[in-house]
Amino acid sequence: MTGERESDGDQLRRGQEFKALHEGSELFIIPNPWDEGSARYLEAAGFKALATTSAGYANARGRLDGGITLDEKLAHCRDICRATSLPVSADMENCFGDDPETVAETVRRAAETGLAGCSIEDYSDADGGRLYDFDHAVERVAAAVEAARSVAFPFTLTARSEGLFRKLSDLNEACRRIEAFEKAGADVLYVPSVKTIDEVVQVLDTVSKPVNILATPTLNIPELADAGVRRVSLGSWLYIAAMAGMVRAVREMTERGTFDALADAVDGREVPAALRKWSE
Repeated sequence: MTGERESDGDQLRRGQEFKALHEGSELFIIPNPWDEGSARYLEAAGFKALATTSAGYANARGRLDGGITLDEKLAHCRDICRATSLPVSADMENCFGDDPETVAETVRRAAETGLAGCSIEDYSDADGGRLYDFDHAVERVAAAVEAARSVAFPFTLTARSEGLFRKLSDLNEACRRIEAFEKAGADVLYVPSVKTIDEVVQVLDTVSKPVNILATPTLNIPELADAGVRRVSLGSWLYIAAMAGMVRAVREMTERGTFDALADAVDGREVPAALRKWSE
């Protein structure tokens, strides 16, 4: 029982810390590891919270985004939470179901893995990809909120409107949806794929609760902080950056017969040095 109490206390601490980050006045970056090693490296690098990446994890397992089962997702969340002492939020995609009851059950099960929060999308891969009807999308978020509030520690729920990212609707419709998601009780609002500071400001002006912005090369941290963004996530960008180095090296070897790309790699001792404390 002692171990269980310590575990419960640790999850309470993580939930409180994650909630406090959103209540603060400063922007924080929440990077997205895809395995235990990248999670520990990011903690050692000084970040204050982490989030899983659905695409990064699926690709690392040799699958496309959306190709991971709920049980696999939950096991992955548990592994990441065990690997780090930081609060972790999970990309739970559409919460693995269309109906509000399934959404609620997914959120409750996610909270049991050690997470401090998770997200819910208004998009389904079914039928070639579609947005849920507006009212249905709001009902799903409301069910997720109710489930998040039912656990015994702060569990931060992020509601995502995917239409802009999926090219299924415009920014105005995405903003209409996050406004409704906020009224349904979501703690954080998220419109992936905004690319200009004017678009960021439109999102911020739509809601009063904290907003998450997906990092993109067209934006930078100072301008996002000045605009009032509270949280910036990396999505699958770190995984893509890591794989880009491998792709460049492989192309060079197979197309040019040289190994020059290997010289661009970081010092091979940097990551092991960052991980050393976990093996001592």
